[in-house]
Amino acid sequence: MNIFIIGFMFSGKSTIGKKLAQSMNMEFIDTDKYFENKYNITVNDFFKKYGEELFRDFEHKILLEVIKKDNCVISTGGGLPCFNNNIDIINQNGLSVYINMALSSIIHRQALSKKKRPLLDNLSQEDVQERMATLLKKREIIYQKADIIIKGENIDIKELQEKILSNTSKFK
Repeated sequence: MNIFIIGFMFSGKSTIGKKLAQSMNMEFIDTDKYFENKYNITVNDFFKKYGEELFRDFEHKILLEVIKKDNCVISTGGGLPCFNNNIDIINQNGLSVYINMALSSIIHRQALSKKKRPLLDNLSQEDVQERMATLLKKREIIYQKADIIIKGENIDIKELQEKILSNTSKFK
């Protein structure tokens, strides 16, 4: 069984995914890192050079590769579930966990982050906040299709693990 960690940028998907994988003795895969290693280009550089539409096509191909693996915790890029029916593919091939964070928490994390995000590149902080609010509102509809929804602030990994284990009947 694979566990997919989904949610908006800055929600801590990779951090939570690594901790969860370690606690459950599973392999960890970050789809953005997988993309960068496979294509030898950063997500940011790919966006700048080829645009979002082509990125989403390549990201979809990455998803189709990683679902073939087993016993993995897979942290997706923030937009991955929201394109190409990816949320349905995720839910058909594993257990999805949505890390649901308040917009104010996301904005706070973004302001502290040194990591650039392609969809926020070259925007003022005010425009970044507006862009994030708009994107989150659109994506929330997709994220809500997750098997498990957990509040993103102060996640208890043991509690999350228990929720996952109580949902594994989906695969029996």
